[in-house]
Amino acid sequence: MPIVNFRAREISCKLVYCGPSLGGKTTNIKALYNMLPPESRSDLRIIDTHDDRTLFFDFFSLSLASVNGMQTKFLIYAVPGQAYYQVTRKMVLQGVDGVIFVADSERRRLEDNIASLEDLKTLLSEHGHDYTTLPLVLQYNKRDLPDILSTDELNRALNELQRPWFESVATEGRGVQETFRAACSAVLTRLGAQLGAATRTGRP
Repeated sequence: MPIVNFRAREISCKLVYCGPSLGGKTTNIKALYNMLPPESRSDLRIIDTHDDRTLFFDFFSLSLASVNGMQTKFLIYAVPGQAYYQVTRKMVLQGVDGVIFVADSERRRLEDNIASLEDLKTLLSEHGHDYTTLPLVLQYNKRDLPDILSTDELNRALNELQRPWFESVATEGRGVQETFRAACSAVLTRLGAQLGAATRTGRP
């Protein structure tokens, strides 16, 4: 649930990039950050290990347009995909408002994608989130590699909810903004509905 600060007239929404290790989550974060106007974003915090895997999590915040007269801020995270960082993923997913699942298009990574998505469903459930209703966008990354799955194959394996999906080459910035915009739109649509319901019932 978004955090609403009525005194500051500000709403904070949490958007988390998830997916298998080395799938392109940090690359997305870096590319997106460089595309955004400096006056709207915070500093980017990234911790890389020697093999370029996310050690803890990547994070920055972004101020967007207002919703119902309140300034909207997105807190944007990318979490590590390795199995032994499940505790970190669970911590960062607490209070999440939307998820971007970055899948690795390489054929050999199909089972890693499936396992990562199942892990996401489990962690969301442990926090009381309904995977079937939470705003979710899928990104099929690394479309420039030679041995990749078709988008039909990826959708059959990963997108049973038929959520929005995008092809990408995050190293070149392709598909990065489109994915992010779709996720923000889904989160803001849900937020608008929640605020509207609260207004009709007279609850803050």
